[in-house]
Amino acid sequence: MEKELCLSERNGQKIIQSRISRQYRFLYVALLFLMLSCSTGKEEEFEEVKIAFIADAHFQDIYAQFEDVDYKGIKNPKTGDFVNIRTMNAQLQSTRIFNENYFAFIEALDDIVKRGIKLVALPGDFSDDGQPVHVKGLRRILQRYTDEHDILFFATTGNHDPVKPFAHDAGKTDFLGIGGKEQIITSSIENIKDTVAGRLTPIITSEIQKWGYQDILNEMAAFGFYPQKDYVYWETAFSDYSYQGYTFNKAEQASLLENRTYAIDAFNKHPDASYLVEPIEGLWLLALDANVYIPKNKLSGVSENVNDFQSASTGYNNVLLQKRHLIEWVKKVSEKAEKMNKVLIAFSHYPMVDFNDNASDEMKHFFGESKMQLHRVPKEEVAELFADAGIEIHFGGHMHINDTGVRTSTKGNTLYNIQTPSLAAYAPGYKILTIHSKTKFEVETVVIEKAEKFNSLFSFYEEEYNYLQNTQTTEIWNKDILTAENYRDFTQWHLKELVRLRFLPNDWSQKFVESFIYKTGEELLMAQNDDLDNSFNSANLSRGDFKTWTGFDMIYDFYRLRSADELAFADIGKARLKQYEFLCSQLKQSDDSAYRLWSYIFEKSSNGKPSDHFIIDVKAGTIEKKRLNGLE
Repeated sequence: MEKELCLSERNGQKIIQSRISRQYRFLYVALLFLMLSCSTGKEEEFEEVKIAFIADAHFQDIYAQFEDVDYKGIKNPKTGDFVNIRTMNAQLQSTRIFNENYFAFIEALDDIVKRGIKLVALPGDFSDDGQPVHVKGLRRILQRYTDEHDILFFATTGNHDPVKPFAHDAGKTDFLGIGGKEQIITSSIENIKDTVAGRLTPIITSEIQKWGYQDILNEMAAFGFYPQKDYVYWETAFSDYSYQGYTFNKAEQASLLENRTYAIDAFNKHPDASYLVEPIEGLWLLALDANVYIPKNKLSGVSENVNDFQSASTGYNNVLLQKRHLIEWVKKVSEKAEKMNKVLIAFSHYPMVDFNDNASDEMKHFFGESKMQLHRVPKEEVAELFADAGIEIHFGGHMHINDTGVRTSTKGNTLYNIQTPSLAAYAPGYKILTIHSKTKFEVETVVIEKAEKFNSLFSFYEEEYNYLQNTQTTEIWNKDILTAENYRDFTQWHLKELVRLRFLPNDWSQKFVESFIYKTGEELLMAQNDDLDNSFNSANLSRGDFKTWTGFDMIYDFYRLRSADELAFADIGKARLKQYEFLCSQLKQSDDSAYRLWSYIFEKSSNGKPSDHFIIDVKAGTIEKKRLNGLE
């Protein structure tokens, strides 16, 4: 048997690439496995691999030009660039930033380049609603980093890409136009329901429609969705070839979208973009497409009417209803990975484990089951099934939070669900997984503190603010956000305004809000404790410190903890966290059930699993914070 071995630098490590012909691959692997099994019996050494995970980039190409209309956008007088951006008002009413995250995305990619990481996974919502103009722009950027830095990208779908299984007309009313006014940009004139005096002339372009699976996967084909000749192995949930019988031609045929569908009902089939890829020898990345579009009513025929289907935002709870084939496929994949000595890492857009630090039950009673995105919390059955199917390490996104969830099934199988923060929300960042061995994994969270040019659009917002003031608009956003000195600070301002403008009015009991947010910490304590001075002394706390903050500050900090977990500790400060802890201990004794519930919710949000920098040992079943002196 002839073989030619060469050394190449890829993925930050030396990889021996074999050019053995496909018919001899199985024999070679079998002989290698036999040699290993005859060794000392110790765990086979694994060449260290690093993988970066960037979730919920919500990329919008703010510099892109529409191909089918003569509209450049608005001109930046300082740089001469034309941009198509959304209003600040739109950003501060949304759980994601639309414009500045462009700069954060570039910053993250540049940071990955500096670290020498060559594998990058994108767990969904890589675009914002799958508009052609943005997906094309994203593809160009990813391809540039592939060409210039030898980075391999692997994407999976989120509920924003695609919004529905098939392409359809869409648009936005809140792009920023000249004079600080809102500018409508839409793919169809039919999307404009009425006319308003003084409104800017709408822009009509097909580039702003919402693409479906076919178009998005075609544009992003090189990033995992379809097999590439450089991959060691690639399969779908429906392919029927074996690892030993793998050929690129077989994979190409299996990758056709018509060969990757599942039945919704008697008439309709939807695509499933899930895939398994072996980018380098020994590493399997399992990209799960957990998008499920449940029909709103019983359908009597084939439908591509977007109004006939719900959005995919629920995630794995709906996978249990209509995509159970994924569970069986995952089980087969994990069994093969174990048998063939592969390291299996799964990623998808949606969380597999409760992301509320086990406070979801209290939150349902406090906020109501339809609030706080509680419908997105996966059922315990989800973690149970996927843990027993063989998933140990899973990276998710969707919630724009930094969190770690752990579940052990009744059969004793443990699933570690790692929630990757969004670049478009507080605290902006991405995750790095370092595979030290087949059982030991290190997870590090990289926060994007600064992003070059993040404030280059602020002059546009100044104009928008002045326009809103002159038109006497109510509930204008706080102009102080434009004083942000860096990108992380900007995302904190975004969250604070989001709490004020959207979360408090929509998710909270107004009775509780009115009785809580205007009171100082001292006043909140005085309502619960008659002997306050003795309590302060016993807890080694100063009464004066509780006068410096209000209930609104505590609620804002709750959202910071909910979004960033351990990453928020430094922003809030140890002293303030200790004061909140003391207040919660007092509120637990309150006669008011709402205060008692709130104290438990806040307390749990402050005490989750390690989520910043930690070590997972799947063999020992442990998860521990990374020590300064290295691995345990």
